[in-house]
Amino acid sequence: MSLLVKLDLAPTSEPRHSKAAPDRLISGDPSYKTWAQDESREGAGKVRTGVWEATPGENHSIKGETMEFCYILSGVIELTEQGQPPRIFRAGDSFVMKPGFVGVWKTIETVRKIYVIAG
Repeated sequence: MSLLVKLDLAPTSEPRHSKAAPDRLISGDPSYKTWAQDESREGAGKVRTGVWEATPGENHSIKGETMEFCYILSGVIELTEQGQPPRIFRAGDSFVMKPGFVGVWKTIETVRKIYVIAG
């Protein structure tokens, strides 16, 4: 087993389809596709990587104990951290949502991102 994993930025396998949880949905009817590409456990933590896509809509984003790194491949989103002004992210941008992050994720144009979730 190799310890080097290349992420497929344009996966052709069948994704896992999902919708926003009703208690997190604010507006719209966003649908999600997830292409999970790797998962590993180190000590007490877990790290997951892959590609995720969302159609327009708005929902509450709550990280809890996890930390997430995102790199936007395409599309436009607006993230509003609780108590902070909104921030726009588009293709080529990257950001980290630290443990405890609470805010609103608004997909303005269908977005596709690479994600790395730890925790």
